[in-house]
Amino acid sequence: MRPLYFILPTLLGGLFACSSIQEAPQPVSAPTLDKGVSFFNTNNDSAFYYFNLVATTAGNDSLDVAMAYTYMGIIQAYEGDQYGGQESLLKSLSFLDDKKPEDYDCLSANYHELGNICLNLKNYDAAIGYVQNSFKYIKHPEDEAIANNSIALIYQKKGDYDRAAALYKYLLKKSKDKSKEFARILSNYAKTQWLKDSTYPAGPELQYALRIRRDSNDVRGLNASYAHLSDFYTVSAPDSALYYAGKRYEAAQEMNSPDDQVEALSKLIALSPAHSLKTYFVRYQFLTDSLQTARNAAKNQFALIRFEAEKSKADNLQLQKDNAHRKTQLVVLWFVFTAIVLLAVFIVVSWARRSRRRRQKIEDASRQEIQAIRLRTSQRVHDVVANGLYRVMTEVEHEQHIDKEKLIDKIEELYEQSRDISYEGPVASSIPFHVKMDDLLKSFGSGHIKVAIFGNGPGLWEQVNTHVQIEMAHILQELMVNMKKHSNAQSVMIKFGLQDGRLRVLYTDDGIGLSPQISYGNGLKSTGNRIERNGGEITFEHPEKGVRIHISFPTA
Repeated sequence: MRPLYFILPTLLGGLFACSSIQEAPQPVSAPTLDKGVSFFNTNNDSAFYYFNLVATTAGNDSLDVAMAYTYMGIIQAYEGDQYGGQESLLKSLSFLDDKKPEDYDCLSANYHELGNICLNLKNYDAAIGYVQNSFKYIKHPEDEAIANNSIALIYQKKGDYDRAAALYKYLLKKSKDKSKEFARILSNYAKTQWLKDSTYPAGPELQYALRIRRDSNDVRGLNASYAHLSDFYTVSAPDSALYYAGKRYEAAQEMNSPDDQVEALSKLIALSPAHSLKTYFVRYQFLTDSLQTARNAAKNQFALIRFEAEKSKADNLQLQKDNAHRKTQLVVLWFVFTAIVLLAVFIVVSWARRSRRRRQKIEDASRQEIQAIRLRTSQRVHDVVANGLYRVMTEVEHEQHIDKEKLIDKIEELYEQSRDISYEGPVASSIPFHVKMDDLLKSFGSGHIKVAIFGNGPGLWEQVNTHVQIEMAHILQELMVNMKKHSNAQSVMIKFGLQDGRLRVLYTDDGIGLSPQISYGNGLKSTGNRIERNGGEITFEHPEKGVRIHISFPTA
């Protein structure tokens, strides 16, 4: 019977800190699987490549294949590809048999990691269901305690504080002899009680958990304790909250965890005096941009690794078939007439050509799909992150007195949009669209640039569907960014209206204008493609000074 070599504790342990991390499991027996493990958590591209070889090579033991898919799912989820990780873990389950005890560790690990992914996607009911499924295959009391801790955390994130607190209370009695586990559970229990009742005196329990973690030099535990203490003291003792936010930032740097650094910086921005905001914001901007770029690159890289592996496998199978067919031809030559042999050769050649053309079509289609995904992701990064950050920096640059609450709200909105950038579909908002549009356009105004808006009323946007609203917001944001960067305009006017069932927008400014021979950058090219793709029209006029741009869209 082969255990999963500590994959399960690796998966479960990551749920209780503020950010998850992978621990390298012990070596395994299969050579190619062992090669992947040697790169695991140090070079995940290489690890994924070797695990994919195990998963796609015919004849490998089913448990080895399942374990390879489990590792691949862990890597994908850790790099931010939640749906890709979910797909790999479900494939792993298809190679396992719940009647074989040797498969139990892998089954338990898969169900627990699926629960972790659903927790990250905020699908709490599914997360609970998956983790509860893992109990059927757990063989050790320590693993059962970790799974119960996971469920308690999911209840806490879901807002079911009574169930979470009851489960944490039960686990506290079971963990008194294990200092690290006791500190983790106590800190989570105190935070849950405080979330349930803001008057709950969680401070002493949180401080006690912190002392245990300091005594045991538990850096990840300290990171979680500092986060909980900073949240707890935010209202009652802002200075203490700021102190613990700074300590968390130091712990996140020691762990080299960009995700934890981003969360700590967000808290520091919310709590720090105005003179410190720009320093923290610049670092926050750099980290969020770097994280998103790295995660998008990882997703594309994993897709490319799988594509190349499938192509190599298809080529090898084709070569085997060709070799087998040639051997058959040699035998047939001894027993059939020359005419039949020539006919067979003709058929083989024709079939090989069709096969090559078919394979080429598959390769071309795969490359086009990968390129399309990259282009869509690039456009969304440009729309949401690049232009959004430029807009916020513009406001910070021109406002003498920074409104911290307003800035923090915009930073949190950008952070949530950047984390969900790979997910399709608009995010619902309680703010009326004409107000959002007004805020967007006016944010580019300053003491040197006057922005005038006409026709932007609620009655107009009630007649325009949500998709067109979002597209128009991205288009006008791109135009305003280009105006701010390049036009030297002092006055900008945007006029909205409806005519003949179409939304019509007139943009004018008194800047240096656009040359008819202008070479458009990626932003304006993306804007043109966006308008054409949605059945819209855009025309440029070139008066003696400035520019006039007419944009129209169908309203539905």
